[in-house]
This record gives sequence, C-alpha cells and structure tokens, in this order.
Amino acid sequence: MIFEHFAVNVADAPSVVEWYVSNLGLKARVAEKKPPFVTFLEDSTGRVVIEFYQRADVKAMDYSNVNPLNFHVAFVSEDAEQDKKRLMDMGATFELDVKLDDGSFIVMLRDPWGLPLQLCQRANPF
Repeated sequence: MIFEHFAVNVADAPSVVEWYVSNLGLKARVAEKKPPFVTFLEDSTGRVVIEFYQRADVKAMDYSNVNPLNFHVAFVSEDAEQDKKRLMDMGATFELDVKLDDGSFIVMLRDPWGLPLQLCQRANPF
C-alpha cells in the first residue's frame, strides 16, 4: 500500500485552497470549480498530499476546537521561526513551539480556519 492523500471537509474550500497554494507552496493537481470544490493539492515533489472539499451534506468540523495533538497537517520548514512569522502575517495563529533534544524545532499554528498546521525544522530530516 502507498499513502495517497489526507482529505479534509472544510466550510470554504476555495478560500482554504487559495491560502495553502499561496502560502505553503502547494499546487492544485485537480480543482473542481463548482461544489463540492474537490481539490487535490500536491507538494513541491509533485506528490498529491491533501484533498480539500466542501460537502453541503456533511457539516465541517470546528477545527479551532480540535486539539492539535489529535491531528495536524505538517510541513517541512528550513526556517520554522521565519515561516511562523510569515504565516501569522497571512492569518495563521500561533499555538506553541518546542525545541527538541535532538535540535529540531517544531512550531504548531492554526490556519485561518482553525486547522492545526505544524512546521517541522528537523535536525535530522526524515
């Protein structure tokens, strides 16, 4: 089995997609222009990693009330402190950051819709 993608139902898929494309360097591989706005986003390697959509028949979760330890979307960052500032300037909110014993720096944010977003500046990348 090969992991294909993680799917998230959101209340405003076009806006969420635009924010992730504009601020996290993702690119739309498939993007429906009408509801439910199914959009598959790929990372800089060309691999699809996340799907956003907006289902009218299923209420989107209130992600701002989900503990980031339950789930989060994580991105590699070469400079997590700088990316934290940049993303906060674009509407993300700060949750916490931690320096790990191995020298890694992890930042937990929330995107403008409350979805937990993690920046991983790892001393020893995976």
